[in-house]
Amino acid sequence: MSLMTLDQLARLVPDGARLAIPKDDTGVSIAATLALVRRQARDLHLVCVPVSGLQADILIGAGCVSTLETSAVTLGEFGLAPRFTAAVRQGGLRLVDGTCPAIYAGLQASQKGIPFMPLRGIVGSDLLAHRDDWKPIPNPFAAEDPIVAIRAIRPDVALFHAQAADRFGNVFIGRDRDGLLLAHASRTALVTVERMVDGNLLEDPARAGATVPAMYVGGIALAPQGTWPVGFGGSAPDADWMRRYVGSARDPEGFRAMLESLEAEAPWASSLSEAAGQPA
Repeated sequence: MSLMTLDQLARLVPDGARLAIPKDDTGVSIAATLALVRRQARDLHLVCVPVSGLQADILIGAGCVSTLETSAVTLGEFGLAPRFTAAVRQGGLRLVDGTCPAIYAGLQASQKGIPFMPLRGIVGSDLLAHRDDWKPIPNPFAAEDPIVAIRAIRPDVALFHAQAADRFGNVFIGRDRDGLLLAHASRTALVTVERMVDGNLLEDPARAGATVPAMYVGGIALAPQGTWPVGFGGSAPDADWMRRYVGSARDPEGFRAMLESLEAEAPWASSLSEAAGQPA
């Protein structure tokens, strides 16, 4: 598989797509997110797996998202996600409220090729009154035991960042399994990676079990430190930048200024040529 530029990768996400993105500590591709903003992606149905932070806030603030399916959007210790908060207050966003287990269950149903996944934890929740794709049903093995059927979630595209890829299009995700679930559940996966490696990852006994095969991957772009300013692989987020963002992005002008800052300070832009072909 040939490497793509970030802008080429972003063009593979059509307007109106159901786009699945991971939670902050499992490989958020901020590099590809900015490419989506540059191409002015519109009307995305964003599926947060199961929560999101800066990535969702950027896409919402840039006008890329019309529907948001999530259990939460938060910047954690840094505070509220300012553009998400503003969009909800202004009514400019269709919000599909979920729970973490339900979102995972819907993706697992898609991964397994079945129409729904049963889940017990939301029995009795008032969320059921607002979700016509969650159906209380009797347990077929015990009629007096209600359960909820969660409709399969089938994203058009999964977008995430990973440790490495090889020239055959296989992607090494390491011990975190969310990337594998995203790739299996979606029609295709688009991935940014820290580096390219020699050889075939699927032929390496030490890494094959933590590798997404190329058959699930629709495009790969090289983006060293492509999650910045969000952390990755155990590294902490850039706290100074995140605090500046929370303070500045409360209004549209401040948000645009922080996007310019993000583009200008992004570490991947200056290191792409140096990292190409670098062995693991």
